[in-house]
Amino acid sequence: MTACSNNFSPPDVKKIPKELEMHNHVRTDNYYWMRLTDEQKSAKKYDSQTQDVVDYIDEETKYLNKSLKHTKPLQKTLYDEMVGRIKKDDQSVPYFENGYFYYSRYEKKKEYPIYCRKHKSLDNDEEIILDVNILAEGYDYFAIGGMSISPDNQWLAYGVDTLSRRFYKVFFKNLISGDTLKQTIPNTTGGVAWANDNKTVFYTSKNKITLLGEKIFRHKIETNYNQDDLIYVEEDETYYNGVYRSKSGQYIIIYNSSTLVSDYHILDADDPDGQFINFSPRGKKHEYDIQHYKDYFYIITNKDAPNNRLMRTKVGETDLTNWEEVISHRSEVHLLGLEIFKNHLVLSERKNGLRAIRIKNMVSGDDNYIDFQENTYSAYISTNEEYDTNILRYGYSSMLTPSSVYDYNMDTKEKKLLKQTEVVGKGYDRSLYDAETVYATSRDGVKIPIYLVYRKDLKKEAPQPLLLYSYGSYGSTSDPYFSSTRLSLLDRGFIYALTNVRGSQIFGRKSYEDGKLLKKKNTFYDFIDAAKYLVKENYTNSEQLFCSGGSAGGLLISAVINMEPELWKGAITAVPFVDVVTTMLDPSIPLTSNEWDEWGDPREENFYKYMLSYSPYDQIDKKVYPNTLVTSGFFDSQVQYWEPLKYIAKLRDFWQGDNKLYLYMNMDAGHGGKSGRFRIYKEIALEYAFLLDLINIKT
Repeated sequence: MTACSNNFSPPDVKKIPKELEMHNHVRTDNYYWMRLTDEQKSAKKYDSQTQDVVDYIDEETKYLNKSLKHTKPLQKTLYDEMVGRIKKDDQSVPYFENGYFYYSRYEKKKEYPIYCRKHKSLDNDEEIILDVNILAEGYDYFAIGGMSISPDNQWLAYGVDTLSRRFYKVFFKNLISGDTLKQTIPNTTGGVAWANDNKTVFYTSKNKITLLGEKIFRHKIETNYNQDDLIYVEEDETYYNGVYRSKSGQYIIIYNSSTLVSDYHILDADDPDGQFINFSPRGKKHEYDIQHYKDYFYIITNKDAPNNRLMRTKVGETDLTNWEEVISHRSEVHLLGLEIFKNHLVLSERKNGLRAIRIKNMVSGDDNYIDFQENTYSAYISTNEEYDTNILRYGYSSMLTPSSVYDYNMDTKEKKLLKQTEVVGKGYDRSLYDAETVYATSRDGVKIPIYLVYRKDLKKEAPQPLLLYSYGSYGSTSDPYFSSTRLSLLDRGFIYALTNVRGSQIFGRKSYEDGKLLKKKNTFYDFIDAAKYLVKENYTNSEQLFCSGGSAGGLLISAVINMEPELWKGAITAVPFVDVVTTMLDPSIPLTSNEWDEWGDPREENFYKYMLSYSPYDQIDKKVYPNTLVTSGFFDSQVQYWEPLKYIAKLRDFWQGDNKLYLYMNMDAGHGGKSGRFRIYKEIALEYAFLLDLINIKT
């Protein structure tokens, strides 16, 4: 190995060659041995293999800390800035449901939210239903999931995860007495669906190997979970499964969802001991969502409609043959979501790359879109629990506008700003910043939108530091949004750029289809072409261009620095999915079986060869890579820690030149990083300090 330009030599680690053969092709993996089971990781006393893995992580951590010790003052400055912009005693906008106003609030110097409600009026006394700060005492990681209130408002069900593996234990709290039942439910997804008898709940049990929701149980509160009735078992390991209560409160709904197919089973919530009925038989490449309203189910479906259409069917006549069309398919508009009110349909759509909210008055026939008065923005339907109202609550943000919550009168078209996230400390002067949208063109002629934000007085005619971010998988689209954290880069002369490449759904379903399976490389090509456009247009150059992405976005970053390492000054690849072929060949690894429709099944030779051609771990070679920071979590449930750990070890074997390569492994957390309100900013401060140090910014 070649030492970096500092005086510290990077750690070395033992090699135990393992041959992996498929389709008469043999790969040798020197670091396969780093893979541990959950039991090994969680054991009170490590075995020798676990100890070797932990020792290597410790050596990488020491190397990181020694090498970046000189940035500690900068990290502290950045952390203080980021946390200093956050209002410490903040409160969410209350929403009304079933006789109560619900909200959460934070208190100064506390990491976790306090969940509250008030009966009928916001002028009434506050009732604290859950103080997470008290529950989290003594835990390095603590997360609440799936909070839900019984229909009679007397019981709170909530899930707790203390390991960051997204296994939740469900607790039941009596909101009248304040007591929490001793009877709990382990190994769940966190949430429950309440039946209307206020004592029956339905929940999802997870497969401990695949981590997928697999079984649906019926539980009577104040009984032992071992007595629960098994209601549904999913036999197909490629499906996510779960159960929820319809917004109308009339149905309990089991959902089954793979990458390409979805179906549902429904039960009248007044008949909790009854039998679930299949909504419509499971089809092929048919995805749909259902919402109940009075005598109908409304359905967003991609049946003969790649960008979706809206249909409905009468209760009791749910088979596909009875569906009738409400809004037809449009090639230029992607229908994303639906909210139903007594007299209005609210549709979330994407057109020309941007989200829109469409209001359809079912009484007058009026049909209009909300005018957001900015060229680029992010807008979404927020929490709307009431049916009999003409008020829509929605959220809004842009590169320049902090996250905002509005109430919109669907009849008068009047907006009311309820809250805009306050940037405290030194504050935020919007007039100092500017944003723009530019479009690159991919090598095969596809338009690539890039959203830019920067400080006006620091914008140069010459190239300057620029951080380019993207995700690019699963059809996930990143809308332009505000970040107070990002100001710490902008105020030091950075341009921040967000792009949506193929693999997202920026221009409808076709964008997604053209960035998955045997077209996955389009994701990487688009990102590279976007970067080259920014260099060509003089926004930046290769001495000041940085890239970042996480999870599948970490795969993106790791792939592009393999393909064109000389294009980048530095890269941050967070919780990266990098060992694509090995992981996708092993259904015992959590979530693998559900991913074959996204990446391909390498047990088939054509997929094997294609995936091998871009898999970052397999494509590592002797070359001068950019300065790179890899981050991970030891208990990650999505991308197992050993992928980034092996990736670092192999990169060190092939590393050329004097650029820097670091690993940050969070030993207490998983895919989402540290829990709590402020802890995550220490990790972001490390990432920013890594970037700023590379261009010699010290303060």
